[in-house]
Amino acid sequence: MLQQIRTLILKELTLEWRQKYALNGILLYVVSAVFITYLSVGAKQGNIGVPTWNALYWIIILFSAVNAVAKSFVQEHQGRQLYYYMIASPESIIVSKIVYNAVLTLVLALLGYLVFSVILGNPVQDQGLFLLNLVLGSLGFSACLTMVSGIASKASNNATLMAILSFPVIIPILLMTIRVSKNAIDGLDWSVSVDKLLTLLAINAIISATAYILFPYLWRS
Repeated sequence: MLQQIRTLILKELTLEWRQKYALNGILLYVVSAVFITYLSVGAKQGNIGVPTWNALYWIIILFSAVNAVAKSFVQEHQGRQLYYYMIASPESIIVSKIVYNAVLTLVLALLGYLVFSVILGNPVQDQGLFLLNLVLGSLGFSACLTMVSGIASKASNNATLMAILSFPVIIPILLMTIRVSKNAIDGLDWSVSVDKLLTLLAINAIISATAYILFPYLWRS
């Protein structure tokens, strides 16, 4: 199974490298969104507050993750899915998708953080807590959106269905990440954020386990 997961992740990397326009488009989206924020909310005059900085950052990262992960199963045509069905187990497929999308989402989050720091300033006082929060948030977004993408790919209007299905699951993850990042920005002690980090970790574990258990039934259909 580990060999299958490794091979499938390498396949995802190869396809992404061949279709650079998709990744470049997402990166351009992140940079453009930050720059438009800079021009529109008064950041140029230093009028942006810490809560606004925090909220705008996570909104941009969320929509970037949706655009990045939405193509997980949508871009796979039926012939290729049938080929995967014959050579790999569904558990390997969903795990490889979640791992790859988590790495991709984390890269986008780090890029967004870098661009935010350069253009809008960096108010974060506890960098370690903020980066840990980014890792857990990226994993949560990836697990949720990957599973929903697999479900939506079975329907005709998959883009609308993915937005509707992912919204209720994304909200708890988004709330936890915003609260933890606010604590990191304020420089509060880690003990204040431990319960929120554990809650975020538990949500990620539940979503990942649910995807691992239920995806084989979806894949066989």
